[in-house]
Amino acid sequence: MALSANLYLRQSQSLVMTPQLMQSIQLLQMTHFELSQFIAQEVEKNPLLEFPSGDAETGSERGADEDDGYARQTEDAKSDDDYDSGTEVMSGDWSDRADGAGANRMNDELDANYANVFPDDGVPPRADAPELISQWKSMPGGGEGAEAYDLDDFVAGQVSLRDYLTQQLPFVLPDVADSLIAQNLVDQLDEAGYLHADLGEVAERLGADPADMERVLAALQTLDPPGVFARNLAECLAIQLRQKDRYDPAMQALVGNLELLARRDFATLKRLCGVDEEDLLDMLGEIRQLNPKPGSGFEAGISEAIMPDVVVRAASDGSWLVELNPDTLPRVLVNQSYFANVAKNGEDHSFLSECLQNANWLTRSLDQRAKTIMKVATEIVRQQDAFLMHGVDHLRPLNLKTVADAIKMHESTVSRVTSNKYMLTPRGLFELKYFFTVSIGAVEGGDSHSAEAVRHKIRTLIMQESPEAVLSDDDIVDILKKSGIELARRTVAKYREAMNIASSVQRRREKRALAKVAGF
Repeated sequence: MALSANLYLRQSQSLVMTPQLMQSIQLLQMTHFELSQFIAQEVEKNPLLEFPSGDAETGSERGADEDDGYARQTEDAKSDDDYDSGTEVMSGDWSDRADGAGANRMNDELDANYANVFPDDGVPPRADAPELISQWKSMPGGGEGAEAYDLDDFVAGQVSLRDYLTQQLPFVLPDVADSLIAQNLVDQLDEAGYLHADLGEVAERLGADPADMERVLAALQTLDPPGVFARNLAECLAIQLRQKDRYDPAMQALVGNLELLARRDFATLKRLCGVDEEDLLDMLGEIRQLNPKPGSGFEAGISEAIMPDVVVRAASDGSWLVELNPDTLPRVLVNQSYFANVAKNGEDHSFLSECLQNANWLTRSLDQRAKTIMKVATEIVRQQDAFLMHGVDHLRPLNLKTVADAIKMHESTVSRVTSNKYMLTPRGLFELKYFFTVSIGAVEGGDSHSAEAVRHKIRTLIMQESPEAVLSDDDIVDILKKSGIELARRTVAKYREAMNIASSVQRRREKRALAKVAGF
C-alpha cells in the first residue's frame, strides 16, 4: 500500500486555557491579602495602573506645600552660593539663617551670637507616649499642634520562645560549657515547649557527660514559662506543680495516672491517691488551671485579622441586604491620559499597548470577581434565610450544585468563590464554606436536616442532661428520631467524639461527683 500526503479541512471545538483565563480563575480563590499583594505587583510593573488617591484636595495642598518648600530650599542654596563666593548680601534674609552651619559661621566671622533665641518657634517635639497625651499636657509633644506620630514606633517587637529562653540562660547556667549544651536543647524545642530529643544521643554528639545533660536539663526546667523543657504531659504538669509547691504524694499519684483521669475513673483514683471525693475534685481543679502547652503563648507566625468579604444586614421590610465590604474591594485605575500622551512615540507604542491590554483585563477580571462573589453570597443568604433569623437549629443542608444551578455557573466556580471568603451576618462571622453541609435523612417524608444543625442539637441535649439522667448514644438516637431526624448510633458517637465530648459513662461519673460535692 503506497503512502501519500493528503490535505483535509476539518472543524472541531476545544477548550483552550489561555494565561489570562487561568489568572482570572486564580483571582476568584485569592484572599483579600493575596489579592492586595497581586495588585501591588501589577501596579509596580505596569505604568498605566495606579492606585486612586484618597483625597484630591489633600494631595493638592500637599503638593503646594512641597513646592513652597522646594522654592525656599532654592533660595537658601542661592544665598549660600552668594555668601561662599564672597558676594556681600545686604538683605533681610541673612538673619533668618541664624541656624545650623550658617549661624556658626556668622558667629565666628562677625563676633556675634546669632543663635535662635526663640526655641519655642522650632519644630514641636514628638510625643514619647501618645496614649498619655490627653493626661499629661506637659510631656513632649503633648501640646496642641504637635507633630503627628506613627503608632508603629511604639509597638513592641515579637519575641520568640527561643529568644525568650536564651535571655534567661546566663542567670541559671553561667558556665560556658553548660550554656552550649543548653543552647542545643533550646534549639530542639517544639512550638508547645516540649523537648523530644534523646539526651543520650545529644550527649554523644556534643561529647558531654550524660550526668551533665541531666543537670542542665533540670536547670532549664526552672525557666519561665513554667513547664517548658518537659518531655511529656505528666512531666509538664509536675514541673508547674513543683513551682507552686503543690506536688505532694497525692498529686504525684494523680499526675502519674492521667489515663485514669481521662476515663473519669474516680474510684480508682481515690484509692491510688488516698483522698476522698471532695479532695480529688479540688485536685482536678488545680490540674485544669495548669498550662499543658507552655510554649503556645509565643506565636511562631504573624496572626492576620479576618476581614469579611460580604456584609449581610436586616432590611426594614424583613428581607436581607447583601453588600460587598468596601474595605476589601480592590481599587485600581487605568491612566488613559498617560497612554494617549506617551504612546505617540513609535518605539513605546507596542509596549504601552500591551500594558493597556493587561490593565483593562485586570479591571474587568476584578469587576467580574466582585459580581461572582455577590451572586454566590446572595444565593446563600436566600437559601439560609431561616438560619439568619432563628439560628443554627434551622441551618438547611446545602451543596455546591444547588447554588451553581441557581446562579447558572459551574460548581468549580462556586467552590473557588467560597474558599477563604467570609460573611459577616447578625449571627456572627462565618466562612462561606460553613453554609454548605451534608444532608441528614428525615423520618418518613420529613424535611432533611443539616449535619451542623444535628451536631448542635446533640451538643445542646448533652449540656442540658442531669447527673441522674445522663443520655447514652441510644437515648440520643431515640430523641432525635422523635424530632424527625433519622440517625444511626455510630453516627451519633462519631459526632460526639468530633466535638470532644466524653462518653455517657465518663460524663455520669464526673457529674455525679460534682453534684455530690455541691450538696445536690
